[in-house]
Amino acid sequence: MPTRSLEFTGSTLMPLSGRVEMPEGLPRAWAVFAHCLTCGKDNIAAVRIARALAAQGIGVLRFDFAGLGDSEGEFAETSFATNVADLVAAVTSMTASGMTPSLLIGHSFGGAAVLAAAGQLEQIKAVATIAAPFDVAHVLHHFAPDSLEAIARDGMAKVPLAGRTFAVGRQFLDDLRSHDQGARIAALHRPLLILHAPQDDVVGIDNATRIFMAARHPKSFISLDNADHLLSGAEDARYAAGLIAAWASRYLPPLEQTREGFDAQDVVAEETREGRYQVAIRAGGLRFLADEPVSVGGMGSGPTPYDLLSAALGACTTMTLRLYADGKGWPVNRIQTAVGHVREAGVEPADLFTRRIAVDGALDAAQRARLLEIADRCPVHRTLEKGSRVMTRLGDPPAQAERIEAHAEEMARMMEHPGG
Repeated sequence: MPTRSLEFTGSTLMPLSGRVEMPEGLPRAWAVFAHCLTCGKDNIAAVRIARALAAQGIGVLRFDFAGLGDSEGEFAETSFATNVADLVAAVTSMTASGMTPSLLIGHSFGGAAVLAAAGQLEQIKAVATIAAPFDVAHVLHHFAPDSLEAIARDGMAKVPLAGRTFAVGRQFLDDLRSHDQGARIAALHRPLLILHAPQDDVVGIDNATRIFMAARHPKSFISLDNADHLLSGAEDARYAAGLIAAWASRYLPPLEQTREGFDAQDVVAEETREGRYQVAIRAGGLRFLADEPVSVGGMGSGPTPYDLLSAALGACTTMTLRLYADGKGWPVNRIQTAVGHVREAGVEPADLFTRRIAVDGALDAAQRARLLEIADRCPVHRTLEKGSRVMTRLGDPPAQAERIEAHAEEMARMMEHPGG
C-alpha cells in the first residue's frame, strides 16, 4: 500500500512530520492516529494499525507529536494541552489536503488526547481508544518519586520513560493535573469504541471501565484479551484494526460516487488529484485505483493502463477456456492465464502480449492443444488482433445499455461453432 508524507505546522508553530497510509482503492474514509506518550508515528502498533485500516479502505495519518521522532520542537516544552492542539492541527491539515478525517484513533496517552480533541472538531464522527487512561494525570504513576521531587525543586529534570530519558518541565506536570477528562468524556457526543487488554500492566483495565461509565451512548467496550499495552503482537494490532474498521463503518460517511451523469454501465476513470497520474476506476460495481510506477513519476498505487489491458486479455482467455471446457465436459479443475506486455522497437505492430496458460486437469495432449487454439478465439484477443474504433466527444458519454452483455454474447456465438 502506498504511503505519502504530510508535514504541517503544529500548535507551537513547529513543523510536524506525518505519514499517510493510503488505501489501495477509493478511500472509504480518513482517520488520524495519535500515538502513546513517547512512542512516535513509527511505533510498531501505530504502523500496523494504520496499514491494517488502510487495507480496509480507511486512510490513516500517523504523525509525531512535537519533540518526538521527525517533528521539530523540544519535548520539555510540550504538554498534554499542546498535544491536543497538535492533534487538532493534524485534522485541520488533512482537511485542507482534501482528506477530511471522520475518525480519531488514540493509543494510550494518545487515546486521552483524542478524547480531548474530538469536541473541538466538527468533522470527527467517531472516536476509538486503545489502552487509554481515564485520568490524564495517570502518567504520573510512571515517574519515580525522586524525579517528581527534582522537577518540583528545579523546574526541570531528566526522567526515564519507557526505556529512554526525556527532559520534563514543571509545566508538563502542572498541565496534567489541570484537566477534567471525565467531564470531557461525558460531553463527547460522539460514538466511542474502547479497546483495552485485561492484563495491561501499564494502564490498568479499570481505566477502560471508568471511561465507559463516563461516556454516553453509543459506546462500546471490547477486550483485547492477551494483548500487551503496546500491542507488540502483529495479530493483536490486526485484530484491533479490524474491530475499529467494522465498528466505525456505521458512523463513517458513505463512499462518494466518482461523478454524476455517467451511464451506470460505463467504466469511469477520474483523477483523484493525489499524485500526478492516479485515477479512481469504477467498473463492474467496484472501485479501485490505477496509476503509473514511481520510476516514471507516479505513486505506484495501482495497476498501470497496460496492466489493465493485460488483465482484460487474461480474464477473457480464462473465461473462454472455462466455457469451452465445460461445454465439452472435460475434467478441468483450474485455469490460470498470465499475460505480459512489451513494446518492441522496429517491429510492426510494436505491442507484444505474451500469454502463458496453465490448465490443471487430466487432459491428453490433443485436448491441451485444442485449448490453445480456443484461446486465440477469446473476444478480447480478437479485439486486440483486429483493432477497434474509438469514438470520443466532450461531456457525458453515450448510453451503452448493451455493453455488459456483449462479451458474454460473443463467447456464446463462438461456442455455437467451436470447430470440433
